[in-house]
Amino acid sequence: MWNLLTGYSGLLSLGQQAFIGFGGYTMAVTTSYYNINIWLSILAGGVTSVLLALFMSLFIFRMSGIFFAIGTWIFAEILMLWFSNWEYVKYGTGLFVKPPNPPSMTMIYYAALTMGVAALATVYLILRSKIGLGLMAMRDNEAVSSSMGVEIFRSKLFCFLVAAFITGTTAGVLYVFQIFIQPYKAFAIDWTVSLVFIVIIGGIGTIEGPIVGSLIFVLLSQYLSEYGHISLLLLGIIAIIIILVAPKGIMGTLQEKTGFELLSPRRLFSEEPG
Repeated sequence: MWNLLTGYSGLLSLGQQAFIGFGGYTMAVTTSYYNINIWLSILAGGVTSVLLALFMSLFIFRMSGIFFAIGTWIFAEILMLWFSNWEYVKYGTGLFVKPPNPPSMTMIYYAALTMGVAALATVYLILRSKIGLGLMAMRDNEAVSSSMGVEIFRSKLFCFLVAAFITGTTAGVLYVFQIFIQPYKAFAIDWTVSLVFIVIIGGIGTIEGPIVGSLIFVLLSQYLSEYGHISLLLLGIIAIIIILVAPKGIMGTLQEKTGFELLSPRRLFSEEPG
């Protein structure tokens, strides 16, 4: 979703962790306190994340560029402080996820797989539509795209809300698996740092890039975990090396050199009629 926001829409967000934490806590509270079905609680996490995004948009959409990025990060920090001092969710000590009918690990795996496929399909379909064309035009030049009929505010809001919903529901699945949620981790900027790493090395502005980046990130994280605190430093060094060798990311560079795109957002608009 960070790739949709930044790579295709030009909305540099440093606060996606706000929706991870908010969606995760919504799922944890509704299942643990109110015994609501786990799958409905996960969807509720997506819905509340959309409501949060609507509220955030009242403020951050008055900003652009780096100020927009800082605004999203500030909101995430405010939420972390709020939840860590909120008695209802056990302050900063965290909250155990206690669903009435805990799903099996197999069910959680398939739920995560479904979310991944759904997110990929959503991005693909959006980018293949006229809305996607407007988003990419807005990314390249807001003034020109506005003069050609693209509704800038609505396009930004649509993209922001879609990203919030998918991030919030995905967070619900994640914390069902982890069983425990804590504000200092749920709202940590580490989430966005990981997203940036994944998208940059995979190829920002490509649909396949985040998939490749995710595989590399998971493999490297597991391999480098034995190095403790310096693992993040090593990840950073590897990212720099990849960027120097492939400035547009792995998939971006491959597409530039070969001209082949497995999932092209532009194919719909380049087809000849008839």
